[in-house]
Amino acid sequence: MKGYLVLENGRVFPGWLLNDCRMAGGEVVFSTAMISYQDIITDPSYYGQIVVMTYPLVGNVGLNQRSFASRSAMIKGLILREATDFPSHYEMETDLITFLNKSEIPVLTEVDTRALTRELRKNGTMGGIITDQLNNMDRLIQKAKKEARDLSGDMVKCVTRKNIMNFGQGDKKIVLVDLGTKRGVINSLMERGCQVIAVPATISASEIMALGPDGVLISDGPGDPQALVYAIDSCRNLLGQIPLFGIGLGHQILALAMGAKAIRLDYGHRGSNHPVKDLSNGRVYITTQNHGFAIDQDSIGDLALEVTLRSLNDHSIEGIRHLQYLAFSVQFDPEGFLGYSETGFFYDDFVNML
Repeated sequence: MKGYLVLENGRVFPGWLLNDCRMAGGEVVFSTAMISYQDIITDPSYYGQIVVMTYPLVGNVGLNQRSFASRSAMIKGLILREATDFPSHYEMETDLITFLNKSEIPVLTEVDTRALTRELRKNGTMGGIITDQLNNMDRLIQKAKKEARDLSGDMVKCVTRKNIMNFGQGDKKIVLVDLGTKRGVINSLMERGCQVIAVPATISASEIMALGPDGVLISDGPGDPQALVYAIDSCRNLLGQIPLFGIGLGHQILALAMGAKAIRLDYGHRGSNHPVKDLSNGRVYITTQNHGFAIDQDSIGDLALEVTLRSLNDHSIEGIRHLQYLAFSVQFDPEGFLGYSETGFFYDDFVNML
């Protein structure tokens, strides 16, 4: 049926709804990833977002349970130029539209995604509503604005685990503070001979230390790091006691625990093709990212940390290291896509630090 995306600034983008879901709201963002759409759909760091895929054809290889980033779909909606009619892959268990329909996630296709992406680039990320009718535009615009406001607080509480869980066996014991982690992070640590104890985001520093870890990893996740006062306090109390490593949102939490501040990016970094420069050797890595905030450069002048990595797109801070304690972080997922990753060595650096 005919469908529409209504942005909070009043812009309307028409398309066609491919499944039975007729209305959904969220924060409208775009991803430049050419592959890994299944990873995006099931990544907890995309929680609450309507994702616009800039790549024109999506769904070629279907989906399979083994490749899920988490237990289920996390996005609020998906906007495409075109969805594949005949997906095919030897590991495919279901097609994109069937999975999203079962997950009650609307799919709006035949949208001018280039024009929509330009709108978001020009005016920044904003709230939006996917709907099948435009009978009351004022109500839809107000609803889109409300969706944006509702996502400005603590989103981690919606995706963090409820209980402490153990994964794998190994000589090194790592506590993973789950702000919305992906399966791949746990698997990356297990493959390096670590026992992983995944804990809820609200856990205190004393409770973490009582588990007897050799190191602590603060995971990726959704939303504004400044809303996670409990996680910042825990990291601050752990500094100097035990080796710390942060990725994604965990990178921002660690920076705030060190005394830095965060700023909101106009339209964020989302995709699997973001170039990052290592300031120690000049090498450039292609990274997988999804975040709407970054560390404020002006807030780190007198702090005991050094910037180790920078984005080549906007020169924002992509990595930091504490000058006195064993603590460092990166803004991206070191192994954020299937197959070979040239930044997986950051996990090795963390394990070797323990």
